[in-house]
Amino acid sequence: MSVATFLQYIRFEKRFSPNTVLAYQNDLEQFFQYSEVQYGITDPAEVQHGVIRSWMVQLMEQKISTRSINRKITSLKTYFKFLLRRQEVATNPMLKVQSPKTSKRLPVFVDQNKMDLLFREVDFGEGFESSRDRLLLELLYATGMRLSELVGIKDVDVDVYAAQVKVLGKRNKERIIPFSNKLKEEIKAYVKLRADKFGNVPAFFVTDKGKQLYPKFVYRIVHQRLGEVTTLEKRSPHILRHTFATHMLNNGADINSVKELLGHANLSATQVYTHNTIEKLKEVYKLAHPRA
Repeated sequence: MSVATFLQYIRFEKRFSPNTVLAYQNDLEQFFQYSEVQYGITDPAEVQHGVIRSWMVQLMEQKISTRSINRKITSLKTYFKFLLRRQEVATNPMLKVQSPKTSKRLPVFVDQNKMDLLFREVDFGEGFESSRDRLLLELLYATGMRLSELVGIKDVDVDVYAAQVKVLGKRNKERIIPFSNKLKEEIKAYVKLRADKFGNVPAFFVTDKGKQLYPKFVYRIVHQRLGEVTTLEKRSPHILRHTFATHMLNNGADINSVKELLGHANLSATQVYTHNTIEKLKEVYKLAHPRA
């Protein structure tokens, strides 16, 4: 059975995002290229656990990160489970394959005072482009939405009067995220500037030429603006998602509420942010307790 059939399955039945499907495709192509060159194996039914372990060793020798290797192993696990269910293979070779252990990395985030500084002191300028840049930064920080969700927003998704925005998340799951009343006026001002410059447009956020915003465009804006208030190496839109979650928890938000706002399927994905909160508590303790 071709890999294409599997990719159609995870795309249309499992409703994986296009980026995830592409990652699975690349992982499987890399593995079968290796199995063919090293072992002459092109049929998945001939793959044994030793072949997969050998591939893992090669990846480690190439200094591929443990996190990336584990993602590739997940791709193979999903693929061979699918084949086993369809009786395309007699046994699942992944049952004897263990994923390498990864050291838990705390999510990187921007300090709250730096975010306050960004919106209070940084001069974004005047006009449409400046209004758009500031608003997309504020919306990313105010809602914790993903980059793909931001660029997909349409006018009908933004309810200014109810102060909420509807986004399409992973696996095409919709969710509604509230935002502060303060953003209402900024949204109204942006929409007016956009209408004056371009009239009807294909999306809520558009480029300098009136086209739908694309991920690299947003990344450049976020990277540049965060660089004005922080020396963090990572200054991506996803850092603002981490920042949103961490600041919410640091200020007493319920973890289940943060989970729903982020659109996480499992609570374990949200719990990683509690580690930052614990580290913050440790800092407070060391500074405040006389015997710390």
